[in-house]
Amino acid sequence: MKLKLMLVAVLFLSGCGMLESTDTSGTTDQIDVEVTQVIDGDTIKIIYEGEEVTVRYLLIDTPETNHPRLGKQPLGSEATEENKRLIESGDVSIEFDVGDRFDDYDRLLAYIYVDGESVQEQMLASGLARVAYVLPPNTRYLDDFEQVEQVAKDSQTGIWQYENYSTDRGFDSEAYGQEPTSTPSTPPKEATTDCDIKGNINRSGNKIYHLPSDSSYEQTNPEEWFCSEQEAKNAGFKGVGQ
Repeated sequence: MKLKLMLVAVLFLSGCGMLESTDTSGTTDQIDVEVTQVIDGDTIKIIYEGEEVTVRYLLIDTPETNHPRLGKQPLGSEATEENKRLIESGDVSIEFDVGDRFDDYDRLLAYIYVDGESVQEQMLASGLARVAYVLPPNTRYLDDFEQVEQVAKDSQTGIWQYENYSTDRGFDSEAYGQEPTSTPSTPPKEATTDCDIKGNINRSGNKIYHLPSDSSYEQTNPEEWFCSEQEAKNAGFKGVGQ
């Protein structure tokens, strides 16, 4: 009996050790990975734990290249090419923050490094990305990223060439190439008092609605607003995880 208990204890402790070896939450440990594809300026595919997974860069956003609704946005191709150049220039590793590791689209959320240098910071410095999707507690490098972004803003580099192209809601293609005027721009759609359900169409064309209680609610840019879940479903949208 004692021998069996000892064996169980050893297996349990061994299992704990194995979990600790891959759990980097709360640390700045980096994990070496193999990149299989650069999708766009803020998304790649890697081999992680023996499987190919999509990785969404934490805390930044770049113009779209193939969005089902937004299509190809100005500087989207340039952002993709710069990301590809960086990724292919050395050895790639990822770092997790302390919060959720996956978003509602099953994308791994991480900081990306090439030969130890932050890809996010380099994308921001080039003016091809903006600080976005700030969702605590995944904010470890927020201050650093905002400082780099401000330098690009001050020098009017890339997406910052035109005042209204980069907005808090994303990128406004109609504003690209337009000089500032005294006419105020049209504000983004806002929720009415009771209609606070966000309808979003992702890069794959999937229509997903987000409730205020969903973890992804604050980071979601809505194409539509709905007053009830049934209204969203009638419009062809599905709930998160459905």
